[in-house]
Amino acid sequence: MRLLFAVYLATISLSLGAASPIDFNRDIKPILSDKCYACHGPDAGERQGGGEDGLRLDIEDGAFADLDGHFAIVPGDLESSELIRRVTSDDPGEVMPPSDYRKSLSKQEIELLVDWVKQGAEWSTHWAYAPPLEKHRRSGQWIDAIIRRKLAEKGLKPSAPAEKRVLVRRAFFDIIGLPPSPDDVAEFLDDKSDRAWENLIDRLLASPHFGERMAIHWLDLVRYADTVGYHGDQDVSISPYRDYVIGAFNSNTPFDQFTREQLAGDLLPDPTRDQLIASGYNKLGMMSAEGGAQPKEYLSKYASDRVRTASTVWLGSTLGCAECHDHKFDPFTQKDFYRFAAFFADIQERGLYSGANRDNNWGPNLKVPDDQLADLLKPIDAKIDQLTNSYESVDLTESQKHWEASLGGNDGWTLLRPDEVTALHGTMLTPQDDNSVL
Repeated sequence: MRLLFAVYLATISLSLGAASPIDFNRDIKPILSDKCYACHGPDAGERQGGGEDGLRLDIEDGAFADLDGHFAIVPGDLESSELIRRVTSDDPGEVMPPSDYRKSLSKQEIELLVDWVKQGAEWSTHWAYAPPLEKHRRSGQWIDAIIRRKLAEKGLKPSAPAEKRVLVRRAFFDIIGLPPSPDDVAEFLDDKSDRAWENLIDRLLASPHFGERMAIHWLDLVRYADTVGYHGDQDVSISPYRDYVIGAFNSNTPFDQFTREQLAGDLLPDPTRDQLIASGYNKLGMMSAEGGAQPKEYLSKYASDRVRTASTVWLGSTLGCAECHDHKFDPFTQKDFYRFAAFFADIQERGLYSGANRDNNWGPNLKVPDDQLADLLKPIDAKIDQLTNSYESVDLTESQKHWEASLGGNDGWTLLRPDEVTALHGTMLTPQDDNSVL
């Protein structure tokens, strides 16, 4: 069998010749995912072979692990790689995938696996978790070249350039979400310079409406507009957070700063008001005000909801599946889900609405003045200062003496002597000698 295996490999090597570099994510992972993960993937309940925990081909540590003296993949060594031996075997009891499995490997797929191992079996993480490489950076209008090439392959030609009136309308809607005014259109049409288009884009990017347009997508992702949600549809007002997001886009805030301020702005040293407002992200999402619910149950719901939202927004992954079991498609375990939840465990909040503490229903909050309030208060404060100065400038000593003298020495009090007293429900009232009533 080993001799046949060696002959098979030699045949493949000759047929391939000088093989092109194999990319794991492009060429190998789709094969493993489609043909191998069912028995050698993330589902521990279905995993087969390879010792006590089974062989895993969905993670790097599993694919290259020592399994009781055997290795599924040995970089550069075809004969020592059990995976290659199995996929190239003609023995029905040895071949992988098994002969009775519904999917089998094509000759091309086997050749890719063999060539990948020969080239060193370089493993790559999912592109979303890998840092960008210099070779992936391009300059100029590179996307246009790709599109033109694809169009040419299909015998198609690009559309003719749009008229300037059409272009200005598209730019306005795309960048600020509003239509251009007649003056905006005229300004663009009158600009005959080579930078007319760039000048238009620069003006739109400088518009305060640019941040409003960009904020729409972010606010949708973080669920800014959610109502209380569980048992009612009451609004939750947190408009200063919306203004923070709009301002961040308009000021081109770096994304790492944007992230820190939202996830933990209140934990920064001497946080500014804007950083405290940004941390309001942690209180977005549904809340319960239904009196019969259990507070601890809903604190758990809030924690799970927070993990799902944060992982979707910042990781671009559906971590929510791991709330109940290890994720079957993404590299997350159930433990990862609850470790992620623990990151937010210091957030102070209540499970339910508290009628006795209306100003602090859901935990700590921040009163934020209107940005226009300072200007509105200026004339009022000036009037208060004017009246205060006027009052303090008057000497009331002599006036008080005249007033006291006018009272005639009786302090100005006159005792009332009742002629008749009555009360409801038969209550007896009796005047006393000191003019009080018993």
